[in-house]
Amino acid sequence: TLVLCCALNEQTKRIINWEVMLVLGKQGFIVNVGRGGLIDEKELVKCLMEGEIGGAGLVAFENEPRVPEELLEMNNVVLSPHAAALTVESMMNLCELMGGNLEAFFSNKPRITVVMLAL
Repeated sequence: TLVLCCALNEQTKRIINWEVMLVLGKQGFIVNVGRGGLIDEKELVKCLMEGEIGGAGLVAFENEPRVPEELLEMNNVVLSPHAAALTVESMMNLCELMGGNLEAFFSNKPRITVVMLAL
């Protein structure tokens, strides 16, 4: 089983292609909880239809909200909306984090989460 949970960028776009799927083999599964663009969907559909991999579990799709029709009809594919972060607990944690960052900012203290942007 190959589980994808990485960011989508130029280096990872369609990182899972035909060759990777062939290495997974007929018993292999792909689980994508990252971004849809990590997988070449046309090649995924082809591999699944030809039995080159065992199955897939997907929460993100290359051209959301469109899902390839073929995937909807396959019994070796599980599809789910990309909504794991939308829980009461995650929203409470997000509010606490934002409040902490705002408090740190206005107190001239280091922020809890800092994002460094390359300019």
